[in-house]
Amino acid sequence: MAETRDTERLYDLHAAICKSFANPWRLRIVEALGGGELTVSELVERLGIPKSNVSQHLGLMREKGVVEHRRDGAHVFYRLANPKVLQACRLMREVLLERFEQDGRLSRVRRSRYEQHSPDKRRRSRKP
Repeated sequence: MAETRDTERLYDLHAAICKSFANPWRLRIVEALGGGELTVSELVERLGIPKSNVSQHLGLMREKGVVEHRRDGAHVFYRLANPKVLQACRLMREVLLERFEQDGRLSRVRRSRYEQHSPDKRRRSRKP
């Protein structure tokens, strides 16, 4: 019974951390931090969104354990809590790119089949 509770807790935590990636700006933050520590100001400059938005996203990501921070004087530096976060996001992107690639190929195949069987296409291809 305890194993079932632990498994359920793990799924709950997994879902909660995945929710923290439900915003495209947070995914961009993960990518930016994949290169190393950055301050909020550096993230604002790289991402081109207001400081308040960056701070809000970082707060949520910190709460979920995705990022960590350290203070150095007046500056607060953020970094990924675990490099596997970047790997996981990139892996999901690869899955999506493969899907788009496959969908693109499938839609081209469907289009060419449709054009071959389309009455309009056959009329245009006939010689007068």
